[in-house]
Amino acid sequence: MSDGLIRSFVAVDLNDDRVLGNIVDTQQKLSRTGGDLKLVERQNIHITLRFLGEIPRELVHEIIEQIKQIKFSRFEVEFKGLGVFPSLRQPRVLWVGIEKGAEELARIFEDLEKILRTLRVQPDRRGFSPHLTIARVRSGRNRAELTRIVSEMEDKEFGSIDVDSVRLKKSTLTPHGPMYEDLYALQATAPETHR
Repeated sequence: MSDGLIRSFVAVDLNDDRVLGNIVDTQQKLSRTGGDLKLVERQNIHITLRFLGEIPRELVHEIIEQIKQIKFSRFEVEFKGLGVFPSLRQPRVLWVGIEKGAEELARIFEDLEKILRTLRVQPDRRGFSPHLTIARVRSGRNRAELTRIVSEMEDKEFGSIDVDSVRLKKSTLTPHGPMYEDLYALQATAPETHR
């Protein structure tokens, strides 16, 4: 990473041991297929809302100031289903799906995009696809067995978490994998009473 640039992203942390345990159990089951996988370490499992890449330090401070405008109430996210990007024939990324809470996450993503646009950050061309990356596929080794297990678990339930904060994180790449550090945590506001 060049001097003065910070590799960063905005995410929701997973803070529930039961959900994390279910995900780690699934990662181990996927590993036993003999597929060539790079598993996401337990402490690094998170929902990425927006990857920012390497951005200047001054821009990080501006983003923090602007993010404070985003308002959201605490909400629940439910994790269900196992899938792959881009397809079962060519799996590159293994993910856990998000059912309940996907709309709220998408709304926060849209608010982030508006803020980033005002700061002249390039829009995210891919848009937001609610999921949780749990592994990357490095080669086609034992692909048939891997995709068979993924298909078997397409409706697996992993549990749910309460989302009460969104975090801007710094990512430092090391030979042992990325290390994440919180730069700012945006807390949920008290729910508004309608009616």
